[in-house]
Amino acid sequence: MSDKIKITFPDKSEKEFEKGITPYEIAGSISKKLAEEILVAEVNGNMVDLNSKINQDSSLILHKFESDEGKKVYWHTTSHIMAQAIEELFPGAKFGVGPPIENGFYYDIDSDRKFSEEDLKKIEEKMIEIAKRDLKPLRKELKREDAINYFKSERPDPYKVEILETIAKDEGVVSLYSQGDFTDLCRGPHLPSTSKVKSVKLLSVSGSYWRGDENRQMLQRIYGISFPKQKELDEYLKNLEEAKKRDHRKLGKELDLFSFHEEGPGFPFWHNNGMILLNNLKSFLREKLIELDYQEINTPIILNQKLWLQSGHYDNYKENMYFTDIDERDFAVKPMNCPGSTLVYRTSMKSYRDLPLRLYEFGLVHRHELSGVLSGLFRVRSFTQDDAHIFCTPEQIEEEISVLIRLIFEVYDTFGFKDVRVFLSTRPEKSIGSIEVWDLSEKALANALDKSGVKYKINEGDGAFYGPKIDFIVKDSLKRDWQLGTIQLDFSMPERFGLEYIGSDSKIHRPVMIHRAVFGSFERFVGVLTEHYAGYFPLWLAPLQVNILPITDSHKEYALNVLEELRKNSIRANIDLRNEKIGYKIRESENRKIPYMIIIGDKESEGKNISVRQHIKGDIGKFELNEFVESLKLKVAKRENFN
Repeated sequence: MSDKIKITFPDKSEKEFEKGITPYEIAGSISKKLAEEILVAEVNGNMVDLNSKINQDSSLILHKFESDEGKKVYWHTTSHIMAQAIEELFPGAKFGVGPPIENGFYYDIDSDRKFSEEDLKKIEEKMIEIAKRDLKPLRKELKREDAINYFKSERPDPYKVEILETIAKDEGVVSLYSQGDFTDLCRGPHLPSTSKVKSVKLLSVSGSYWRGDENRQMLQRIYGISFPKQKELDEYLKNLEEAKKRDHRKLGKELDLFSFHEEGPGFPFWHNNGMILLNNLKSFLREKLIELDYQEINTPIILNQKLWLQSGHYDNYKENMYFTDIDERDFAVKPMNCPGSTLVYRTSMKSYRDLPLRLYEFGLVHRHELSGVLSGLFRVRSFTQDDAHIFCTPEQIEEEISVLIRLIFEVYDTFGFKDVRVFLSTRPEKSIGSIEVWDLSEKALANALDKSGVKYKINEGDGAFYGPKIDFIVKDSLKRDWQLGTIQLDFSMPERFGLEYIGSDSKIHRPVMIHRAVFGSFERFVGVLTEHYAGYFPLWLAPLQVNILPITDSHKEYALNVLEELRKNSIRANIDLRNEKIGYKIRESENRKIPYMIIIGDKESEGKNISVRQHIKGDIGKFELNEFVESLKLKVAKRENFN
């Protein structure tokens, strides 16, 4: 038997090594610098510690901090360092879970001590001290029963025992990781040494019910972030402060876009400015869809409960639905628009010549969310999905998906979202339909992505319950990730609702259903845009595009003529006739982030021209009114991303 194994690298190159070699040793054979920078290895698609032995031919990816997987492991080990620091500083603390999250990590702690800002500083200092000890996280595998005994007697922790007795009940063997005197139940993998963690910031502490159950123990959740370089931490904290200034809840109030009220918790109230913004977004997307031969529909908000049983939503989603009864019959408020689309499709018999049939709906849906997770427009109980459902033949799937991919990228580019990552999500544990149909669906989506030349990653087990999906993640101006668009393939719902069409062979066939959203929901997208632009919306979106500021009452007549001309040309303009100093009016317009201000004084009134100020930029000079109007109309027509 050969003692050599073949390692295949991401660039498809191959190299032979001795059996039993570790990823760290392979990195060292390539370069000393690489060995210093890698944090974790991916062997045949599985994440492993760098000291894991490789005993068979394998594919290998070496992850640095720059990769998503590298960050996850970096932040996961940091969460263990935080738990160790808390244990050393505050003996007797017990620990729930401490996963990496999108930006950083958290750990849930059961402690008699109520952690303060001062405590967080002490924990940070202890974490850096532990990191400098250069502790090597060591993995140990135990039988599940032995691990339960360990956390009952040697290292008493009721939370680890519960995890082992419930979540891990089907696992025969579990893993523990130790670093110094600290041991935790953990799947891993981890960094090769705590010394990799160079800079840490604990951001906040909040309450969190154990297992998300409000009837269980309230724990303290400490959030944190860490980086290999202080410079990266400083940049992150700077962006965090900027994000606070851009908080859409704060700006939404300042710009009079929307509000929330106790009379309707989690249900947004849109004001006039917000409606202008929403309607502009709807008009923009509607134009795109009409060009692509979509048909607009609208379906009822309340539908019979039997429909939701038939669609599968009741069995898979009922905890998030609202129910009512009408004439002693059970109804549900729709959480999604898709079943309504199937009823519209079914109103007449379709031929293959009618397909693809593209139906879109800006449909209002309602979902029950726990009050603790509501977050401005990002998590609400009622929202409008920019939904579409495409009914097509199996042969049309790839072309339709390709068109959708182009549409989504084109739309995002309009708003300045240039960095878009794509994920193909596969069959979840809780799903409907046969495995054969799922395999066929996943292959169709992968083929469309490949033919479109789009790079993507596989997101195992994260598909919708009725089919696989493609998710689109955009980076905003603060380099934060937002999951927006989705494309979902569905063979199950046409089957459940008996959808049919007559094929070219004159026989009855079953169409395929494609679910898609570009924005995701208008509410959440407005929240994302507000923070992306810091409230300074491009001219075509801005609720108020021009504010006219006459210096004194003597300039009022000409200022009103300017207002009339702007409005005649569909420019959203207002006039400030208050008896206030011009400096005050300008500052207030700046605070309201109005793109342009027109200043009217003696020279302007006499010369029948205008002086223009632009938000942030200041004075941009004198213009003939017609010239200025035409320039604005051109910017609006082009939907320029910046003013």
